[in-house]
Amino acid sequence: MIKVVVVDDSAFMRKAISTMLEKDPGIKVAATARNGEEGLEVIRKHDPDVVTMDIEMPRMDGLTALRRIMMEMPRPVLMISSLTTEGAEATLKAMELGAVDFIPKQLSMVSLEIVKIEKDLIAKVRSVAHRKLVFSRTPDRAEAKARPEAVVRPSGVQVRDVVAIGVSTGGPPAVQKVLSALPEDFPAGILIAQHMPRAFTGPFAKRLDGVCKIGVKEAESGERFKPGQAYVSPGGRHISICQRSSRLEVDVSDTPSDALYRPSANVLLKSLAQSLGRRSLGVIMTGMGSDGAEGAGELKKNGGRIIAQSDSTCVVYGMPRAVVEAGITDAVVDIEDMAGAIMDNLYV
Repeated sequence: MIKVVVVDDSAFMRKAISTMLEKDPGIKVAATARNGEEGLEVIRKHDPDVVTMDIEMPRMDGLTALRRIMMEMPRPVLMISSLTTEGAEATLKAMELGAVDFIPKQLSMVSLEIVKIEKDLIAKVRSVAHRKLVFSRTPDRAEAKARPEAVVRPSGVQVRDVVAIGVSTGGPPAVQKVLSALPEDFPAGILIAQHMPRAFTGPFAKRLDGVCKIGVKEAESGERFKPGQAYVSPGGRHISICQRSSRLEVDVSDTPSDALYRPSANVLLKSLAQSLGRRSLGVIMTGMGSDGAEGAGELKKNGGRIIAQSDSTCVVYGMPRAVVEAGITDAVVDIEDMAGAIMDNLYV
């Protein structure tokens, strides 16, 4: 039985989340709380497997409570987040502090999509319950800039100049850990398909750009694809590359419109398989589900290489598991070693 504590200042939200979660016979809401201060008390008392935590609350807000949880009694915390720029900034900060994922506030309300809402909420709680917390505090801009280079160019001939990262649950701190370890003269461009709402991807890219030596931005269709630059796909759209005369350009598109995820790692990797093949390196990181497995298979067949994040360092070992079990990975790597593995796999 998975025990959950729900912390929210709205009585409606506490009831709605509790009702949805307890439709799964394997989940029990052990207690609810009206603010962070009460939340800490009931967490100490009930020792839940998962906590859902609102961000804006009186007396003690969600970020303050989260800091205390991670210092005193670490466990998986899902943040309840509004889909605004301010909500995105606060949620990304929460994930740096140790939250494993978030639930968009509008997805917690009763609506015509209640069945899907319940499914997503239950799936997230089930996926993160009992998982080991693996991410340490992320360095700020000054610390990141002051660190020595974590990886260096290996000797050999560079044969790959495109890196595609597919990632979901637990992704923001994982991606930040990897990109912040890459040197300023990183010799490839990076495309990132992170499952994330539209309001979040701009702030996410801006936050990464502030702590990484390489450039990071939210992707725009038609811009030149260049080494030393990472492009984050806008939420709700797909990212890929297209060849325009003598140069590569980033392509941001709404098609295919029927993809389960937007952005989709499968769409990204399939586009690279078809256009660039052996020039590409696919990286599948922490996340629920199997997005990326099909595309990684095609990329592998067309001469690309595939790296997966290790089970022990994933918040959720779903997407990496899918490519590992398909037998198409060239390496399975801990998150701390991922930047070096990416660099090594650009060369022969």
